[in-house]
Amino acid sequence: MAGGNQTQVTEFVFLGFSGIPRGHAFLFLVFLAIYLVTIIGNIMIVTLIQLDSRLHSPMYFFLSHLSCLDVCYSSVTVPKILTNFLRQKSTISYNQCMAQMFFLMTFAGSECALLAVMAYDRYAAICQPLHYTNLMSPQVRVPLAIFSWLWGLVDSAIHTALATNLTFCGANQIDHIFCDVPPLLKIACSDTYVNEMALHTASVFVGLSPFLLVVISYVYILSAILRIRSNTGRRKAFSTCASHMVVVIIYFGMANVNYNRPSTGYSLEIDTLISTLYCIITPMLNPLIYSLRNKEVKGALWKVLGLQEKEYASQSKQ
Repeated sequence: MAGGNQTQVTEFVFLGFSGIPRGHAFLFLVFLAIYLVTIIGNIMIVTLIQLDSRLHSPMYFFLSHLSCLDVCYSSVTVPKILTNFLRQKSTISYNQCMAQMFFLMTFAGSECALLAVMAYDRYAAICQPLHYTNLMSPQVRVPLAIFSWLWGLVDSAIHTALATNLTFCGANQIDHIFCDVPPLLKIACSDTYVNEMALHTASVFVGLSPFLLVVISYVYILSAILRIRSNTGRRKAFSTCASHMVVVIIYFGMANVNYNRPSTGYSLEIDTLISTLYCIITPMLNPLIYSLRNKEVKGALWKVLGLQEKEYASQSKQ
């Protein structure tokens, strides 16, 4: 980058792994393993839902969309990180950075909305069982899924459009491992007031609002579960929500730490760890959580692998 402060930046340099100059080969293998587990696990979930008629229900319909989002979410960041490890050069062009930020925020915002929709689905199933078929009919769940994707797309388009109006004329080093709005605002040399206001507004509408809907849904769900008299009924009702609750806690918890932590007081290494957990580890955990805790998903897997139904039944009792 030459020309001083009057030259527009054409590429950015990621500093996230600069503190580990000799460990890139090991990190490449670790991130490659995580990425493969993420892709294989989520594609497996989608495939099982399509193949097994027992999984053709609203809950698994939304789960398949969550798995698709996780595949896209992980694919936005990890391949570029792997490429930089191989090149021994952590750079990204300006256009690639804007594209990465656009898709990253699209899938992140869509996942927030989808988790709220999935919480509503569980509310309808447990609190309104007699009306569940109508509440979650194809005429309802398909628009809800489309809305979830559009929710993130609109939010991302706004932030990306605002980011393209920023001027980067000085330092081009980003204290991060991928392109995101907050680290880009730190190095911009033009006024970022509008961008910051948009970011704060989005944190309320795109992040906090879906989370509050999830909390409200689960308040009603837990209240309904506690009114069930039999222990077996309570356990069965709770088991249908357990996996989703774990995913919600992990996702929104990590998102809160990633976007709402203080701008100072954290080292670059801690920032890198938090970003890795939020954008790379979380998509890998979702299929593991749903497959390990869900008997129907495990049953579909045994069926695809050729195990007899009786064998699966005997394993479930053990």
